[in-house]
Amino acid sequence: MEHTQHQQRTAHGPSPGDADREAVVGVVADAERLQSDVDGFTGLLTDDVVIVNFGGRRVQGRHAVHEAMRQALGSPLAGVTTTQQIEDVRFPRPGVGIDGCVKHVHDGRSPAASGAAPLRDRGMLTFVLVEQAGKWRIAVAQTTPVAA
Repeated sequence: MEHTQHQQRTAHGPSPGDADREAVVGVVADAERLQSDVDGFTGLLTDDVVIVNFGGRRVQGRHAVHEAMRQALGSPLAGVTTTQQIEDVRFPRPGVGIDGCVKHVHDGRSPAASGAAPLRDRGMLTFVLVEQAGKWRIAVAQTTPVAA
């Protein structure tokens, strides 16, 4: 996984150190690794998280994300996996990180079994992470499909 390390200085003070950057990158890596583990993935989220998925569905709250993931993993969507390529990490203020990624979609569903049109194979994913009690958590995730 490649990533460009940009630091942004703000009017609020100096950029966060390498430890914050590595922690944010680690949470994004964990989100990819745990994408089929409902409890593991939702453990990375704030209680009031908002996720807008590749199809445009907006899900708000950790409990709602947990239920949506459970349902999706019990359907043909379980055959869809993703990888993220980090392009940018920035900190607009202390305790808030923004991570920009290219999301690569690997649609392993059988077209006959899923009955759904194939998904786009790439999107732009933005995570907003916040530091809570010394741990970085995902507060917002938004994926926008990229047209061929």
